[in-house]
Order: sequence, then C-alpha cells, then structure tokens
Amino acid sequence: MPIDPKYLREQYASLSDDALMAIDRADLVEAAQRCYDDEVARRRTARDENAEFDSEPLDDGEKPDWLKDASEVFSRVDRPGALPADDIADARDALEAEGIPCYLDLAELPQVEEAPNPPTHVWRLMVPGNLNFLATSVLERDIFNADFEENWRVHLEMLSDKEVREMKPQVVFCGLFDRIERVNRAYDEEIARRKL
Repeated sequence: MPIDPKYLREQYASLSDDALMAIDRADLVEAAQRCYDDEVARRRTARDENAEFDSEPLDDGEKPDWLKDASEVFSRVDRPGALPADDIADARDALEAEGIPCYLDLAELPQVEEAPNPPTHVWRLMVPGNLNFLATSVLERDIFNADFEENWRVHLEMLSDKEVREMKPQVVFCGLFDRIERVNRAYDEEIARRKL
C-alpha cells in the first residue's frame, strides 16, 4: 500500500512538539522522513518568527541580585527543535501578575549517551528564597488547581451513586486537609513565640 504524504503531513502536524520529537526518524521510510523533516522545519521557522516578534521573550535577560539565594518553583525540559512549553511562560506571567519577582533560567542538563533524543536544557522558574511558598501556592491556584479539579470531576463522573456518596473530600484528600491544619498551627505558634 503506497504512503499518502498528505495524510502523513496531517498526522505530524497534529502531534505535540514532544510527541513529534519522540519519533525516531531513522525508523521511517524515505517518504515519511521527508514529511517529518518538513514538519520539524515548519515548527522551527514558526519558533524563530515568534521569537523575533514576541514582545516578551522567554529569556529573562540580566540576572537579578537575589538569584544566588533563589528557589526553583517550576521547571520544564527544553528539547532540541521543540517549542518551549507554554506553561513555563504562563507560570512566569502568573507570578508577575501577583507581584512576585521571578527569573527564567535556562540550564544545561547532563547528557545520557544511550537516551534517544534527550533533552539538553531545562527552563527553571526561580524566585527569591523567602517567597518560595507564596510562589508555589500562586502557581497551584492559577495554573494547576483547574486541572486538578477537572480530573476530580472526571473521576467522580465514573463512579456509581453509592461510590460518590462514599467519596468524601475530607477523607479522600485527608493529606491536603491535614496540611492546611499544620500550616495554620505552625503560623499561630510562630506568632505566639514572637509575641506578635
């Protein structure tokens, strides 16, 4: 059966950057390799054009003074030929909107010889060390909690009426409720210790 280049182009175009880069080009027949190469080139061109016209580049430029004592609150690997993940820029934007100083650092990763198409760099979102907990909580609230809620909803929809009634959030997420109690207790004890 002959290969349909139009179909292959559509298939490759529908893949995420990570899924496309996970394909081993050497495993493809010549016609598929051409379609694959075209899609990779198209994405690189789009990435270059976006970088040229983007008013806020992913690279944060000059390093702030607080970086030596910074904490990493979020990271994403950067694969060769792939576009940077949107969520790393979204995370930076969420912190900046909250007024939290942050810096995106591109760090080189140690290379593992036998790994196919290994990531070469990692984007690390850094904040001043004293703002670590606040920044992490802002990211949870503004980025991750919506996905968590959606996964919880999907899980509940799959359960029977009896199972849903037994699925009490205070029991299922006992660790989360315990964490909230511990956070409040530690804060109250520190306020008392300082006589504030």
